[in-house]
Amino acid sequence: MAKTPKVAVLLAGCGHLDGAEVRESVLALLALDQHGAAFQCIAPNADQHHVINHATGQPVPGAVRNILEEATRIARVGQCLDLAKARVEDYDALVMPGGYGVAKNHCSFAFQGAEADVRPDVAAFVRGFFDAKKPVGAICIAPALVALVLSGRSSAELTLGNDTGCATAMQKLGQHHTSTPSAREIVIDEAHKLITTPAYMFDDARLSDVWVGIERCVAEVLKRI
Repeated sequence: MAKTPKVAVLLAGCGHLDGAEVRESVLALLALDQHGAAFQCIAPNADQHHVINHATGQPVPGAVRNILEEATRIARVGQCLDLAKARVEDYDALVMPGGYGVAKNHCSFAFQGAEADVRPDVAAFVRGFFDAKKPVGAICIAPALVALVLSGRSSAELTLGNDTGCATAMQKLGQHHTSTPSAREIVIDEAHKLITTPAYMFDDARLSDVWVGIERCVAEVLKRI
């Protein structure tokens, strides 16, 4: 009987302006389930960079939320693992949905671009999959996190849609950015076993198109296990 692949899904909270993009996260989990993979949601047990009121789009002064607690809103009660307890060797692949939390909580790309820092625990976990030559799927802004982690180590091919500012930042980080015309597209870097898809980097993307891109991304990740 074939082994069921187990995939780590790294979340950055809950809510596209300050955490994980909920639609991208759920669609990634759905794609994994439909392809017969088991998954484990994972998030750092730490405070978010800030809290955004998603009705107004504005920061909430003085508000504090925990990344792990917020990510568990997506994973369901008790089903999101503290990143401190996660081990790369327990998983066959890594999938990372997007959302501003990736660029605010996991790293500072939203504020510093190519000069951004990455949380050390996040960097070690993501880097571990590349070091172990395990496949990685990065959705929406998550390829920027990959670029930061790989900067100075190797050059990967990836996509953040057709955003010229992000493309320039990727070049500064020594990565090769491939422009894509829609959320339905994926870019495959065979050497790194890296599959990326832009999803809501296209703000006006249809949900059905985001699903197509994410399902394709997940399918290609699982093929490389």
